[in-house]
Amino acid sequence: MGYKVKLDQFEGPFDLLVYLIEHAQMSIYDIRVSQITTQYLDYIEQMKKQDIAVGSEFMVLAAMLIELKSRMLLPRPKVAEGTEEAEDPRKELVQKLLEYKKFKRASELLADQEERMLHIYTKPQEDLTEYTKQPDEILNMDLNQFVKAFHLFLIRKRRLEEVRKTYARVERQRMTIENRIQQMKDRLLERERLTFRELLMGATSRYDVVVTFMSLLELLKQHAVTAQQDVRYGEITVSLQEETQEEQNDQ
Repeated sequence: MGYKVKLDQFEGPFDLLVYLIEHAQMSIYDIRVSQITTQYLDYIEQMKKQDIAVGSEFMVLAAMLIELKSRMLLPRPKVAEGTEEAEDPRKELVQKLLEYKKFKRASELLADQEERMLHIYTKPQEDLTEYTKQPDEILNMDLNQFVKAFHLFLIRKRRLEEVRKTYARVERQRMTIENRIQQMKDRLLERERLTFRELLMGATSRYDVVVTFMSLLELLKQHAVTAQQDVRYGEITVSLQEETQEEQNDQ
């Protein structure tokens, strides 16, 4: 398994390659590939002599440099006038080096930011209102106005108490699934067949709709009714089974 190799100030193959280019005072856009390849391979050999396992990424870059060196040694075909020059074989390597330098610079900035933040300490906010020494707020109100406002408050409170004593809030008893099932059976006996929309008639709340739907599911589970839907999202038609009709008639 490959891993990062760091020797001296080098970390990874591109780090070494950038150092060799800058140390030789070459332009990254005009690399002397033969010289750089020789120096790079010499450094790889030094790593091997020191019994340092060379990562696969070093060998991949070495193979790329050797291939590029061989391509640079080949004579370039002459270009006719008025046509574009052949693409420089070093173009791909230059792009990779520029991309590496950009990300290396970004990583250095992030490392510097992390180092700076390690020396910054924060503490939670404290309540300092008791030290602000703000003066108490005094309401400029006439005594007669205060007495009048308090009197109105007492009158309103007395009226609310009278309303609570006179009127009581009555909650409507909610329908149970058992009662709703019986209602649905009775209606199906009268009409033999109803749509689910018709079964929902009279439902005044979401609770009533849910109870109706659960009751229908329970009837289907008991095989007391059949439900049919001819098209997707169409009307659902519900009808009683013959056995259920006979039982209801006997009752």
